[in-house]
Amino acid sequence: MSTQKRSLKRRRRKKKKFRLILFFIYEFIIATITSPLLVFYGPFTGVRDMVVNTAMQTFTHQYIATTFLSKEKINEILNNSKQGEIEGTQTENSEGVSIEHRNDKGIEQYEIPGSRFDGYILEVKDPTRIKIGYTKHLGKVGEKTSEIAEDHNAIAAINGGGFQDKASNGKLWTGTGGYPEGIVISNGKSINSDVNPESKLSVAAFDSNGKLIVGYHSLNELLAEGVKEALSFDTPLIINGKTVAVSSGLNPRTAIGQKSDGTVVLLVIDGRNGVKLGASLKEVQTILLQRGVVNAANLDGGSSSTMYYNGEVINDPCDWNGERTVATAVYVER
Repeated sequence: MSTQKRSLKRRRRKKKKFRLILFFIYEFIIATITSPLLVFYGPFTGVRDMVVNTAMQTFTHQYIATTFLSKEKINEILNNSKQGEIEGTQTENSEGVSIEHRNDKGIEQYEIPGSRFDGYILEVKDPTRIKIGYTKHLGKVGEKTSEIAEDHNAIAAINGGGFQDKASNGKLWTGTGGYPEGIVISNGKSINSDVNPESKLSVAAFDSNGKLIVGYHSLNELLAEGVKEALSFDTPLIINGKTVAVSSGLNPRTAIGQKSDGTVVLLVIDGRNGVKLGASLKEVQTILLQRGVVNAANLDGGSSSTMYYNGEVINDPCDWNGERTVATAVYVER
């Protein structure tokens, strides 16, 4: 074969490679442009609804939905996605709970491995060991869940309720976690002065006997009932053994529940890690029911989801810095 022919073949191969590269670049650009359109405006409403629910359950990624859909459409999707046996406006019947393990120092640890998420459970026998902690820099900057636990010499802790992610100068989305939202009661005292005492919020609260109160209650109602520890967040999950209507979407999760014998179940689920996106609230309900939980509430999830036990964080928080700073935590006394 002549040198001229070999040179011609090399040029042709280079042209083919160049065309192939251009083709892949073109396909990537087209896919980038059309994929969101297919998700939000295509025939796959199930995918759309999951993406919307997942995005709207985060602080920082709601733009994924709001960029393409109106507020009215988003609310319609969120409302239509809710599934459950009862509405969350119902309240629990704590008479069905009997505290059988007072002064029991036992804590049982379980793991839930899965293809889409990894879960971690701590079962605390004595519910009177459950306390609410909060950042010692309240109104300025939050603390990591592990730091709040160590501040109180706690054996275990999970992250707590919602918070405003702003700095002391009022600037939002600063990652500080210093301002708790809603009801916060610690050792019988209300901590958040910004909450309306008559507003009914979804709470996870413990009375002096260690019984978990969930559903919608006001600060004044809780204090009148002798509640010693309380947080508020998004929604109750289980009331009197029945699931509450909840939305879909996959995210890291944190939840707290109580069995009929008084045992408190602390649950944290990892997500946003490779192909493991997290769990839906329906899956959280299923896990808790399988553990025998009769009343349960959802706590702050996403990058806040953290479980601390025996001196270390035992889950894998998805925040870029490992643990993120939060305003409140649920901790277990030694």
